[in-house]
Amino acid sequence: MISRERLENKQVWLYVIVLIGAAGLGLTAPEVGAKLDATISFVIAILMYSMFSQIPFTSLKESLANRRFIGALLTVNYIAVPIVVWLLSKLLPDYPPLLLGVYLVLLTPCIDYVIVFTALGRGNEKIILTSTPILFITQMLLLPLYLWLFIGNDAAEIVDPRPFLEAFFGLIVIPLGLAVMLQLVAKKASVGSKIIDISAWLPVPLMALTLFVVVSSQIGKLSTNMDLILKVIPIYIAFMIMMPFISRFMAKWFNLDLGSGRALIFSGSTRNSLVVLPLALALPGQLSALVAAIIVTQTIIELAGELIYIRLVPNILLRERKDKETT
Repeated sequence: MISRERLENKQVWLYVIVLIGAAGLGLTAPEVGAKLDATISFVIAILMYSMFSQIPFTSLKESLANRRFIGALLTVNYIAVPIVVWLLSKLLPDYPPLLLGVYLVLLTPCIDYVIVFTALGRGNEKIILTSTPILFITQMLLLPLYLWLFIGNDAAEIVDPRPFLEAFFGLIVIPLGLAVMLQLVAKKASVGSKIIDISAWLPVPLMALTLFVVVSSQIGKLSTNMDLILKVIPIYIAFMIMMPFISRFMAKWFNLDLGSGRALIFSGSTRNSLVVLPLALALPGQLSALVAAIIVTQTIIELAGELIYIRLVPNILLRERKDKETT
């Protein structure tokens, strides 16, 4: 019988298999993939709940306890990352829809599978877990500001506020509210704890299902935008190469211990594609397909990159011997 821990540890390979299968279905039977398009919002809403239910929102005070790590985390994700993203975006065409997709996915730090990757990379996954409420709240507050700073008035012309807000409310606020409510109930009633325990099994299979539905329904639409998709791939690769070294520098600057330093590297380098995907899908018509494709492309590249990270970070970038020597 498979355990939840084993399922989580094998999730990367599950996603790879699912992505290959979804791409095959979407390309060989596009009419079948297109029918799955109508299920995307529903699947994402359940996925959002399952992820939010595992974020310790009721322990927000605990997440603020390690101020040194929180300072490093916020500095990397909201100062270093925006600077890197802004510089890399200068290598892209000045096409607001393309830039919107890149900014949406690269400016938002991951709050879900980064925890597992951190554990696989022998980092302190617990400190990342307790920091997820802060990461989620800050990115939702700062993302509109960064979009305005980087795209300006063009962002307002691209994004129709009404469907955008409807998607945010229906696919993020409602699942978030339900998850927080259950966490509060769980502190007083065993039934709440049982529901949350059951929900803990959902993120991995639902993540796989979401990737399958999104990729199989959207990949057939890539041909019309392939020239733009090809332009963002080097940007994503460059981001994944640069951020571990910048995060490593920040870890030493903030004098973090070995596990926290590795956790910082994973947080600074891993992005939040599936949380911002609903916002992309709320965009009108062909624009939605383009922005969603740009975001999904980053997910595919990132999953491959994480397989390198979990070996590179503990064995080369932040080895135990070097950490002892320098700290």
